[in-house]
Amino acid sequence: MNIIQILTDAVQLFKKLLNDLSGKRSLVYLLTLAIAVSLGAGFILYTIDPSVHSLTDGIWSAWVTMTHVGFGDVVPTSLLGRLFSAGLILFGLALFSLCTAILSASLIGKNIDTWGDNVRHIEQETNRIEADEDKILSELARLHERMERLETALKEKS
Repeated sequence: MNIIQILTDAVQLFKKLLNDLSGKRSLVYLLTLAIAVSLGAGFILYTIDPSVHSLTDGIWSAWVTMTHVGFGDVVPTSLLGRLFSAGLILFGLALFSLCTAILSASLIGKNIDTWGDNVRHIEQETNRIEADEDKILSELARLHERMERLETALKEKS
């Protein structure tokens, strides 16, 4: 398999995943919550911590804290600012856990749908085989009765 084919397959998989995730309202709500919290937390950091010099620095600090990047260019120095940032760290953990859960559910859900289709196909095939078996058994029973009648007739003639 050449590298072009591998890259093409990877792009196709990525497109499918984006298409599946685009219909997930929970992901949109989660991202909206993350943005709202980073804006609100940035404002709070700006007001409670003296080392955060502007609102944009506060928003930036909140965002890098929630995403666990932590560049260190804007760091809260007051006790209240550090406690608040610790809460943002925990919120970021929950945020990424939920994102991972949504992504996993989307991927697993596709497999479950495929599995369900396979199970339905197997059930239909099983029902067809059972119907054929019933026909065969019925024919065998009819042949068995006929043989018994023939055997009885042969015994009566002899």
